[in-house]
Amino acid sequence: MLDLTENWLPTQAEFDAFAAVSGDDNAIHVDEDFAARTGFGRTVSHGMLIYAKFWGMMQRHTPGLRQVNQAMMFPNPCYAGEEVVLRVTGDVPGTLTLRAFRRADDAELLLAETEVA
Repeated sequence: MLDLTENWLPTQAEFDAFAAVSGDDNAIHVDEDFAARTGFGRTVSHGMLIYAKFWGMMQRHTPGLRQVNQAMMFPNPCYAGEEVVLRVTGDVPGTLTLRAFRRADDAELLLAETEVA
């Protein structure tokens, strides 16, 4: 049984670096002036950056882990400068449940299940 929890404080520099690596330079992630005029009010993390944080965490604790399948939802935005709690529970091999939430208000940022081998 895997039961991992880590804290993460996202930064705009991470959003920018992920945009550069992934090619997803949508203004909502990298342009603070543009994002300020949206319903979010500021830049938001790429959903896959949050998942990449999870994947790194899982690999550090279970090297060689392979993903077979995944399903994800991003119910709320993830902002720079707001602490995020990353939690993974489940069986390896088997199904892992991933939950990222803002520490300040418990808003869920990522809910996922991933099948791993």
